[in-house]
Amino acid sequence: MKFASLGSGSEGNALLISAGSGATSTTVMLDCGFGLREVEKRLSRLRITPDEIAAIVVTHEHQDHVGGVFKLARRYRIPVWMSNGTYQAVQASADGVTLHLCRDGERLAIGDLEFLPYTVPHDAREPLQYVASDGVHKLGVLTDAGHATAYLIEALGGCNALVLECNHDKRMLAESTYPPSLKKRIGGPLGHLSNQTSAEILAAIDKQRLRIVVGAHLSKQNNTPALAQAALSSVLDAGRVELSMACQERGFTWLDIRGS
Repeated sequence: MKFASLGSGSEGNALLISAGSGATSTTVMLDCGFGLREVEKRLSRLRITPDEIAAIVVTHEHQDHVGGVFKLARRYRIPVWMSNGTYQAVQASADGVTLHLCRDGERLAIGDLEFLPYTVPHDAREPLQYVASDGVHKLGVLTDAGHATAYLIEALGGCNALVLECNHDKRMLAESTYPPSLKKRIGGPLGHLSNQTSAEILAAIDKQRLRIVVGAHLSKQNNTPALAQAALSSVLDAGRVELSMACQERGFTWLDIRGS
């Protein structure tokens, strides 16, 4: 099982998750916030063609996550999974796409992969995040959440790898030139995770099997990779967990998940 990012941030998000090998492998895209040509270009960097994508799974309706989903799905006849609330928000754009609805706590199987959707607090209609598994390994994904909940901490326990939002540094956000309303939205209970809150989540989850952590969805204006890395590393065992940061322009290349 492996995963890679086409890009992560407010300008667009897309994560690839792959399991199996050769002709029997399954590759699923989690969100697609890039235009069609940009997606094709970024996929080529990872040696993947759109025809190899078995499905697109959507977290919520914000444009940096869903903006490119339907053009890509229509062009390459890729089925799409999302919550009913997300569908209600985007249905005007979904014509001609094979659509499946999913909901919190109900597992969905796509080829060699299984996804467990779980709800998170965010200012969207019915936002879901996901834990992906190939039956042996688990990858947890958490972005676009305003605060920690016991439910999401439980959902992420026991993962081998984790993609975790580190959207902003609280001080940088407070001192930024953003208008007060936007600061309130980003830092509020339905906004985005700060470095501090992400570190608290990471400290709280069951990390016994955890070997890879990637900080994601970093704000270009209100965070730095160094600040995010310092926050997360403070709650990890040095040398046991591989820690890195995703970027907006290049995401990150394929990372292999190995059992522990």
